[in-house]
Amino acid sequence: MNKKDYISQALKAANIQIRELKKVKKIFNKSFIKAVDLILNCKGKVIFAGIGKSGLIAKKISATFSSVGIPSFFCDPAQALHGDMGQIEKKDILIIISYSGNTSELANMLKYSNRYRIKIIGIASKLESILLKASDIKIVLPKVKESDITGMVPTSSTSITLLLGDCLATTVMQQKKFSKEKFKVFHPGGNIGSSLLLAKDIMVVGNKMPTINYNKNFKEALKVMNMKKLGIVVITKNKFIKGLVTDGDLRRELKNYNANKNLNKFMTKTPFVVNENMPSSKALAIMNEKKITSLLVVSDKDYKKKNKVLKGIIHIHFLLQGGI
Repeated sequence: MNKKDYISQALKAANIQIRELKKVKKIFNKSFIKAVDLILNCKGKVIFAGIGKSGLIAKKISATFSSVGIPSFFCDPAQALHGDMGQIEKKDILIIISYSGNTSELANMLKYSNRYRIKIIGIASKLESILLKASDIKIVLPKVKESDITGMVPTSSTSITLLLGDCLATTVMQQKKFSKEKFKVFHPGGNIGSSLLLAKDIMVVGNKMPTINYNKNFKEALKVMNMKKLGIVVITKNKFIKGLVTDGDLRRELKNYNANKNLNKFMTKTPFVVNENMPSSKALAIMNEKKITSLLVVSDKDYKKKNKVLKGIIHIHFLLQGGI
């Protein structure tokens, strides 16, 4: 087989799926609206179930729901026969996925849910299927052409089901006003969590900040800098930022060393500041651009004021340690 045929075969499969996925628009109807409302008003968990490939898709959608703060887990219908059904409570919602809707393993889960009046959102391609007949909300998947050479392997059908699940999740997120700040709470680790950290999440505060009153002298500034180990001292007056002295400033002044020298003579009088809700990745970019190792952090309300109260300090080491 000519290796160029690999590309043509892949493109053919991709084009079939791209065309078939457009049929998802048919699903956005009254049933979809009812499903979103049911999820929004759920007082318990959103439990997903499915067998085979549909089960794998259900697991992924459940993981997406959990990642955006909607309590969710996957329940294997086959395992549910052996005690897992006890995880499902009346206040929960069951979202069951089966492309045919007639998978025999679903029967006992459906009977249990109907008996205890647990709400079911059924997702299947056949309206007359066992699943949709037992469901409170029936979402009918459009018939799609599979993208493999036999037209039988679940490809387009699983893709459109996954797309539907993502659309449910994103619609619920929008209604719950889910934000980047909330997202990082559920993703404290990894690249996503790191990139969503804000200045206020990584700054040092309180007694850890190297601050000194503006009327103190060179010797006292050196003492504070050595103690706090951030390479800077922030000069304050009545809690407001008055200036900044770096270790470089102090080293340069050593040739004219005078223990009682006033800090006002060599401090930076307009130090660069950032607001507390600045993304940490942007703070790192500023440090690189300005060729500095520390940033002073102030509150959002103070950021545009002439007089600013120091709220925290970010050092480049904190950003690097956090994997930003």
